[in-house]
Amino acid sequence: MRAMTVQEFFKRFPDDNACLDFLMRKHHGDTLDCPKCGKHGKFHRIKRHPAYMCAWCGYEIYPMKDTIFAGSHTPLQKWFYAMYLFTTTRHGVPALELQRQLGVSYPTALRMAHKIREHMAETDGENPLDGDVEADETYVGGRKRGGKPGRGAPGKTIVFGMAERGGEVMTKVVPDVKKQTLLQHVHENVEKGSTVHTDELKSYNGLRKIGYEHKRVNHGAGQYVNLDSHVNSIEGFWARLKLSIRGTHIHVSKKHLEKYLKEFEFRYNYRKIPGRMFQALLDAL
Repeated sequence: MRAMTVQEFFKRFPDDNACLDFLMRKHHGDTLDCPKCGKHGKFHRIKRHPAYMCAWCGYEIYPMKDTIFAGSHTPLQKWFYAMYLFTTTRHGVPALELQRQLGVSYPTALRMAHKIREHMAETDGENPLDGDVEADETYVGGRKRGGKPGRGAPGKTIVFGMAERGGEVMTKVVPDVKKQTLLQHVHENVEKGSTVHTDELKSYNGLRKIGYEHKRVNHGAGQYVNLDSHVNSIEGFWARLKLSIRGTHIHVSKKHLEKYLKEFEFRYNYRKIPGRMFQALLDAL
């Protein structure tokens, strides 16, 4: 499925009314039984605010209720176009670019970006991983002057990731890389009986005791593949994540890092069918 072109987007959603009509049809259909009077018919658009009214009793339905657009005064078409941009750009969209493209203030663009990332996370979900699952941790953030890179680096946020080979990836911001922390996330998100591939970090000791087959490679000894065991998939995800952050956002604060992680999870998990990204967000509204 190919991605929608800009011309196709504006043909499908030429204005706010088209976007609101989409939400109304999606949630309520073309006709429905009025929740108040019970009569069946078509609700009519109210011009003074984004709602539809029953022709019999005047009961109003607000299609933006319980969506990421609720309470927003930003034109609905700009919201839809922002979602389109998020799903058709390779590395994401910084708030400054949204501000420029949409003609909104920076705080509005930033709020919209975070809301869309939250919607991406909800759309993607967190289905349990199984089969061959690679687990690894990385450090995200700026390197302090004189500080060391890698494990134990100061000024960085620790992220734990699990990637199902041929399937989805899942990430978690974690406080440390202790055994209890990492094994708990594996226990909660990977089906028992799966094979978990890791590097030599001692925190992964004990995976067999909690119901997993455990295979590992020793990066410290220069070993990156051990028969069928490696963590190349999750390390490839880390590389793309960091490249995107440096190239698009420059820096991501620890406070909002999890939102950005979920955005990149969404992109990774839909990587085989990029044209489905925008439609998936529409379907989940």
